[in-house]
Amino acid sequence: MTGATAIDRFKAMVTMRHFEEACLRGSLAREIHGELHLGIGQEAASAGMVGTLIDGDAVISTHRNHCHGIAKGVPLKPFLAEIFEKETGLCRGRGGHMHPFDPERSFSATGIVGSSIPIALGYAYAFHLEKRTNIAVGVTGEGGTNAGAFHECLNMAAAWKLPLVILVENNAYAISVKIEDVTATPTIAERAGAYGAWGQKVDGTDVEAVARAFAEAAEHARSGKGPAVLEAACSRFRGHYEGDHDGYRSREERKRMREEHDPLTIARRNLVAAGAATDAEVDEMIDASQQEIAAILAEVRADPLPVGSEALKYRFVEAEP
Repeated sequence: MTGATAIDRFKAMVTMRHFEEACLRGSLAREIHGELHLGIGQEAASAGMVGTLIDGDAVISTHRNHCHGIAKGVPLKPFLAEIFEKETGLCRGRGGHMHPFDPERSFSATGIVGSSIPIALGYAYAFHLEKRTNIAVGVTGEGGTNAGAFHECLNMAAAWKLPLVILVENNAYAISVKIEDVTATPTIAERAGAYGAWGQKVDGTDVEAVARAFAEAAEHARSGKGPAVLEAACSRFRGHYEGDHDGYRSREERKRMREEHDPLTIARRNLVAAGAATDAEVDEMIDASQQEIAAILAEVRADPLPVGSEALKYRFVEAEP
């Protein structure tokens, strides 16, 4: 969505929140299996891409991928159906919530920590060879930046001036490990300088701050100047996965996150203060989103599951006779 406004990004965040809450309901009802990772509280880091991404740009996400897919424009119904493991899903229910693929929109995700970056690097190299103006965005958490692939890919992208943007969602915890216990540098963004790359840390709870910084990072990469590293500091409201008891964070810390760092509350306050929308208009946006996601969820729940006898279908290339 080029030319997006602050209201467009707010609507995107509201959609993300309600989409994630629908996934949560599915997890609690045991309709979704495995470790479901929700991005509730981190919506601004994703919605900040809205308005800068163009057709053909690639976004490679992580195990916590729903908000990124929505920012990329993945259709909500097949996306939710994939998470609910339905035959009507993006991958006919075979990828599930951790490995959704939408080739038409160059969106995919991987559950292997840090592995989104080398895949994004491959896209960036292809764009370079084909002389396209597209960028590849590799999303990772701060924990993923301590993997060797982060440094190897950043070095290669810088050496060859590839259009790679690494979006780091720094929620301060690599599962249960605090960032300061395992990371030597005060920020992730400052590492970019060692590779001659663009780097910046931004308040990841302020969607407009993210949008401005992401636009700058994207322009840097798109114009042939090489890679960019954007670090968005945010808060993960729920555990690392659904079922995580989250005992490594105090109740006070979790309460403070929700009260002070909710990106939807911050964006709403800013919209009203700027006169871009009234409280009543914001409520209408929220109600419309709730109704849309509720309708999609009802459809998805009524959709068929894959047939057991076809478990291996679509998993292997079938040779032409």
